Amino acid sequence: MASLRDLGLSEYEARAYRSLLNTGPTTAKELSRASDVPMGRIYDVLNSIEQYNLVRSQTASRPKKYVAVEPSTALDRLLEDKKRELEEKADQYESIVDDLADELDAAEPVEEQFWTAAVGPEETKDLLLERLAAADRDIVMVSSHPSPQWDMQAASEEINAQLEDALDRGVSIDLLMTREMVGSMSEEVGRRYRETLQQREDFDVRTNNDITGSFNIIDGVEVCIQVPNPLSSGEAFAMIDLKDPEFAANVHEEFVPRWEEAEPLEF
Repeated sequence: MASLRDLGLSEYEARAYRSLLNTGPTTAKELSRASDVPMGRIYDVLNSIEQYNLVRSQTASRPKKYVAVEPSTALDRLLEDKKRELEEKADQYESIVDDLADELDAAEPVEEQFWTAAVGPEETKDLLLERLAAADRDIVMVSSHPSPQWDMQAASEEINAQLEDALDRGVSIDLLMTREMVGSMSEEVGRRYRETLQQREDFDVRTNNDITGSFNIIDGVEVCIQVPNPLSSGEAFAMIDLKDPEFAANVHEEFVPRWEEAEPLEF
């Protein structure tokens, strides 16, 4: 069950506030008895929930009396406090990530062959997004057909966001698609392309129907290859990521003539 402790109050603070809702205006001594908060702690507890703006006090009376703020207002105040704490935490974590990114990027990457694979629509998309985020110099993307297993609207927006980030890092991008792939894009994705990608100097997109696979070349040394489902033509089954400069060079050699024959895409 939900509890005031979930919003940051201690057990004593929660007891005191709940009791005040039942007692109405009351003194600290009376509230101690009603809430089972020890008398030695009650003033500290009242001061604390007063700082949360959950109670109001009548200082003119002797002894001093306290009254609970209405629950809707009290809960809104606790929620705002929690949101503010989370925002501060998020800022702290972002700062930590920035510091660690600089520190970890200073290490030299290990230059050796390596491959991995992802199976399933979400897993293949996540692997693609991860590798696009790792690009430092250039990205070649070849897309022959959309994946029916992906939510193309959501996937295209996530991929576009990664491409924007890559361009901001100084990465150049060449994108080669079939007309079928272009036709699968929603108007929203097309609008975002026109507004955020098409105008970028290091982004170039062309169309050529003489392509049959979907793959990506990252920094000239890594290839992400989409593996079609052997039992369902056009359906993505998995993605293989292979880091091998020689293989990447061979794939790029096959890509170049199709790129040169392709037509620039204008929405």
